[in-house]
Amino acid sequence: MRQEPLQIPESDVRKLLGAASPDAALLYLYMMSGNDIRGAGRELNLSDSRVSCAEATLRQLGLVEDHVSHIAPGERPSYSERDVLEAMDNDRSFRSLYAEIQRLLGRTLNTEELKILLGFVRYLGLPSDVICVLVCYCKERARRKGSMRNPSLRTIEKEAYAWAEQGIDTMEEAAAFIQAQNVRASRMGRLMQILQIRGRNLTAAEERYARSWLDMDMEEELIAMAYERTCLNTGGLNWAYMNKILQRWREQGFRTAQAVRTADHKPSVPKGASGELGQAELEAIQRVLREG
Repeated sequence: MRQEPLQIPESDVRKLLGAASPDAALLYLYMMSGNDIRGAGRELNLSDSRVSCAEATLRQLGLVEDHVSHIAPGERPSYSERDVLEAMDNDRSFRSLYAEIQRLLGRTLNTEELKILLGFVRYLGLPSDVICVLVCYCKERARRKGSMRNPSLRTIEKEAYAWAEQGIDTMEEAAAFIQAQNVRASRMGRLMQILQIRGRNLTAAEERYARSWLDMDMEEELIAMAYERTCLNTGGLNWAYMNKILQRWREQGFRTAQAVRTADHKPSVPKGASGELGQAELEAIQRVLREG
């Protein structure tokens, strides 16, 4: 423990007064004195839930470093009804968050859902505004998939952990992520139009193919060309067959339809070296499809 006088920035004092959380103020003083947060419960006579609640408040106020936690790394905590009740009684920010999430989902959260919400704050360290944006994002994603029901907290929890793993814990990072996802969703919609898929969602296997094609960074006209050749050679949309065509073009460095057309019309090009698939390659692809 440090012995010299403790100097607290005025800005920190204002944040602590605004939070109106005695436990958070006590924990702040404890940590600023050079103590390890892992000993706070014992030395300050606070329960684990009160320490977690105070720590979450300090994190939201920006008064502790990100990812500082008294929970061991990789350990997912199990919260009790008592933890939830204490958070509702002692943490004003959690009460506000609880009310806002209920409003966004249009229903009352049960105890198990409140435990999940508590984990967003205490374990993942997500600020309240980021959690609200997360819920709105999950709602919009469900709408895009054709569901008129709001997502469950379990569904939102999966996305919350994905955000935490990617380090998305600020409004700026959340906005950038959502913008990127919106762009990707728009590209996926145009891809489905190219493939003439209407009135249904992609299956999980189809979506894996589609996402891999988007990641190839090819122009849409080139993907449309691959679709046309697939239909001509197989009689319809064959995902594995089309995937082979696009993979081959990527390996040859083709990113545009014009590049393939140019290769197709080059004189004295060895058979199979242009964008057009040779007979041997067609037979090889068919063989792979049969074996798969």
